[in-house]
Amino acid sequence: MTLNELVHAVGGRVITDPDDVRDFCHDEHSYVKPGRPCAVVIAESAADVQAAVRWAAEHRVPLIPRGGGTGIVGGTATTDGCLVVSLARMTAIKELSPQDELAVVEPGVINADLDRAARAHGLMYAPDPSSYETCTIGGNLATNAGGLRCVKYGVTRDSVLGLEAVLADGSLIRTGRRTVKGVTGYDLTGLLVGSEGTLGIITSATLRLRPAPKHPPVTVAAEFSSLVDAAEAVWAIVRASVGPSLLELMDRATLEALDDWRHIGLDAKTSAMLLCQADGPDAAAAAQVMAECCTVNRAAVVAVSDDEAEAAQLLDVRRMAFTAIERMGACLIEDVCVPRSKLPEMFAAVERIAAAYDLAVPTVAHAGDGNLHPVFVFDRGLPEIPRAVWDAAEEVFRVALDLGGTLTGEHGVGTLKRHWLGAELGDATMAAQLAIKNALDPLGIMNPGKAI
Repeated sequence: MTLNELVHAVGGRVITDPDDVRDFCHDEHSYVKPGRPCAVVIAESAADVQAAVRWAAEHRVPLIPRGGGTGIVGGTATTDGCLVVSLARMTAIKELSPQDELAVVEPGVINADLDRAARAHGLMYAPDPSSYETCTIGGNLATNAGGLRCVKYGVTRDSVLGLEAVLADGSLIRTGRRTVKGVTGYDLTGLLVGSEGTLGIITSATLRLRPAPKHPPVTVAAEFSSLVDAAEAVWAIVRASVGPSLLELMDRATLEALDDWRHIGLDAKTSAMLLCQADGPDAAAAAQVMAECCTVNRAAVVAVSDDEAEAAQLLDVRRMAFTAIERMGACLIEDVCVPRSKLPEMFAAVERIAAAYDLAVPTVAHAGDGNLHPVFVFDRGLPEIPRAVWDAAEEVFRVALDLGGTLTGEHGVGTLKRHWLGAELGDATMAAQLAIKNALDPLGIMNPGKAI
């Protein structure tokens, strides 16, 4: 095997120096030990990706696609001898059509940059993960990322019309369409979104844009003395069918972390804070209904505001939650999702499990989707995640599955959650997924050891 062939085949840069390669070996989760790649391809075009994949297929070299590196489940962790294909320099917004409300973008485009470009035309790109200022569209597509607005506008898959992708043999395919409707053939677009780079490498995406709200949002901030009461308020808001654009919940431990860092004025009796927002023409009426749901479910404080600056400040506090928690120690950030009617039971279970294992488990949630992020905090500097943390996390997984939920709502499976896949999917479904993997990647070189 010669790297000279790869260097000559790829138009972009190929990195082989071990010190430089090290920067491409892991995502933000540091507890998956990476292997040593043979090289990193800095792709600048789909042709570069094709050349890299063809070289890897010829030499049976595992391929690890990589975007911004903001993932937290070891989805881009490297293996010895693999080839990393970085898409971070493919940053072109190739087309933005206000008439058809769509954009065609390369995978290295930053999520927030696309949203800003759309808003210049009175549109928006709806998915907004917490890392929206640093995460890339390619990574969002790989994990079917969500965000704060997904309660109203859906997750990444709901904004994807079509894709261009390089398959394991180096061939370039185009899936989907530019039209609002279309059912020709199998839904390969939906299959590739969320596949975590195990079926192909996405090199372009045709994305749906939406009209940006014409009216300022109306925000409801409610404080509760009980986390379960706050979860009950979420379920009441969902049943009220008022179309919230945001429903975010933070527990006491999260609020304490934020208060220690940013001095948010946390009241001693507050055990949970619920942030609600409506952004349509009937936003004021919807906000009033949400406020009433909070009051009925024993909120101690309920504030309603149509001030955009206040709303932005509150959302900034929510987006800073994970950074605040990470100041407490090393973290295992989890991502279970349950039916929204089961939110109170799931929150109660997390509190019970944290107490049983004597662990700090701050929890934030995209509550309108039933998507909880319990964060297991432990001492820094340990060589691996402590057994007690894994045992507690496994109990959280089991409860989520027992309640009809799932192991991951938006972060993906990556390396960390493969052990529990069978418990959710079952043998027959696992076999079907492996059959799809083997059909599209017969050599098993596409991000091996991830997702399935």
